[in-house]
Amino acid sequence: KYRVIDQLPEDISLDAERGKLVHSILEALFDLKALDRTFDSAVKLLPEKWTLQKNERSELGDLVPNEKEWFDRVKALLETYFTLESPATFEATNRELHLEIDLSEAIYLHGYIDRLDVAPTGEVRIVDYKTGKSPRPGWEEKALFQLRIYALIYWRNTGTLPRLLLLMYLGDGQLLKSNPTTAELERTEAELFKVADQIIDSTESESWIPKKSRLCDWCSFKPICPAHQN
Repeated sequence: KYRVIDQLPEDISLDAERGKLVHSILEALFDLKALDRTFDSAVKLLPEKWTLQKNERSELGDLVPNEKEWFDRVKALLETYFTLESPATFEATNRELHLEIDLSEAIYLHGYIDRLDVAPTGEVRIVDYKTGKSPRPGWEEKALFQLRIYALIYWRNTGTLPRLLLLMYLGDGQLLKSNPTTAELERTEAELFKVADQIIDSTESESWIPKKSRLCDWCSFKPICPAHQN
């Protein structure tokens, strides 16, 4: 509500900005010829992409006083990426692909896929880069929910069921994979309708019930959230 409806400004998250930087480098990497998609090439893209990012948000320069330390952390994430796959061995069909659909007259859904690969044989793979660490055991399904939404939109729009959903965790070098089924995506769609109904009800009643979690510590709106008022 605070972000989307009230459109209140948020504090800059350095973790999010680091992730944005890594994503921009990996996106640009596939503009290079296959043999040039190396770790060294990715590192060479780093200064240019960082300059562009700082130009978009001038505050970043003050928030990152030690650029060497900042670059070292980004390089470590990029190095981990190259242990998970070899970008020289395939072509990325789409990067930052925008997907959208009207689930109903009242519900518009959209998102951006980090990468969508279509194999020569037609199989579709949806890939999402995460610069944090992989989820603890038991939390995998929650992590995959986002990719199932992408798979649902793609399936509804094209009629093609993605073969593989892949989360790449550059924070610890782990992969989380899932082979979606039509039944799973239909359950995802049903869950989205439930979430949408809750949002519509809250909007109409102007009653928003907060839900506290550990994620509150990373939220800019914690100081004004009812969940944290005495």
